[in-house]
Amino acid sequence: MNNSVNLLQITFTIYSSLGVYNVALVVFVFVFYVSSVCINVFLVTVICTDPRLYGRPMYVLLMNLCLCGMVGTTSVCLSIIKHVLHHNQQMSLQACLTQVFFNGMYSTCIFCILALMAYDRYVSICKPLLYHTIMTPLRVNLMLLVVYMVLGSFSGMQLYLTSRLQLCGHAVDKLFCYSMAIAYLSCKSSTVIYVYGLTCACFFIMLPCCLVILSYVHIFMVIVKKSKDSQRRALQTCTPHLVTFINFSVASLFGVIYNRLSRDLPIVVTIFITVNFFIIPPLLHPIIYGIKMQEIRQSISKRLKDKKRSCDFN
Repeated sequence: MNNSVNLLQITFTIYSSLGVYNVALVVFVFVFYVSSVCINVFLVTVICTDPRLYGRPMYVLLMNLCLCGMVGTTSVCLSIIKHVLHHNQQMSLQACLTQVFFNGMYSTCIFCILALMAYDRYVSICKPLLYHTIMTPLRVNLMLLVVYMVLGSFSGMQLYLTSRLQLCGHAVDKLFCYSMAIAYLSCKSSTVIYVYGLTCACFFIMLPCCLVILSYVHIFMVIVKKSKDSQRRALQTCTPHLVTFINFSVASLFGVIYNRLSRDLPIVVTIFITVNFFIIPPLLHPIIYGIKMQEIRQSISKRLKDKKRSCDFN
C-alpha cells in the first residue's frame, strides 16, 4: 500500500470474534475498572488527608503507584468498553500511538516505583538511624521526577520510532495497541523497534527487578540477626511490597511471552493476559496495602469512626 493508506485507522479484528464473550467482557471490565478507580482514589485521598501519612516517603511512593495503576488501566479499559459497546473495531492511528505511549509508561513506571519502594524499605530496616537523612521528601520527589522524565523521554522515542514505520496492514488481533503490534504491520523489517524495545525492557524492567531482589537480600541478611519481634515487624512492613512486586512481575512475564511469541493464540488467552496485566494489578495493589499496612488501616478506621460520630451527633 502507498503512504496515503499508512494507516489512518487500525482495525482490531478480535472484537468481531468475541462471540459469547462480548457481554461478559464488557461487564467484567467495567465492574473491575470502576472498582479499581474507586479504591485507588480512596487510598490516595486517605493518604493526602491524613497528616501522619502525607509527605512520608513510603506513602508518597504508594500514591504514585496508585496513580500509575489508574493511568494504565484507564488507557486500556475505556478503549475495550468503547469498542464493544459501539460495535466499532477501528481506532485512529494517532489514538493507537497515544495508547502505546501510556501503556509503555504504565509498565515501566510500576517497576521503577517498586524499585524505589524496595530501596525505602532497605534504608528503613538496614540503616534506620540514617533513614530521615537519606529519604527526605525533597529527595523522594526528585527521584520520582527523574523517573518520570527519563521514562517519558524513552517512551516518547519509542512512540516516534513506531510512528515513522511505513505500514502495509491495518489488522491487529489484540484488544489494545502496543508497539510490537504496530511493528508487525510494517512493510519492512522493524529491527530498530525490536532492539529498542528490548533495550528499554532491560533498563526499566530487568534493572529495577534486580534492585528489588538485591534490596531484599540485604534486608533478610539484616533481619535474621535481630530478635523475633523485630523480624515480625520488618516482615510486616515488607510483605505488601513483596506481594505487589511478585504479582506484577508474574503478570508482566505472561504479557511479554504473549506479545513476543505468538500472534495466533485463543481469544480466552488474549482476554486473560490483558486482564491479568492491566486490570488486576491496579485493583489489587491498593487492597494489599490497605489490608497489610497498619497505619493505613488505622487511618481508615479513624475516618469511619469520625464519620459515625458525626452522623450520630446530627
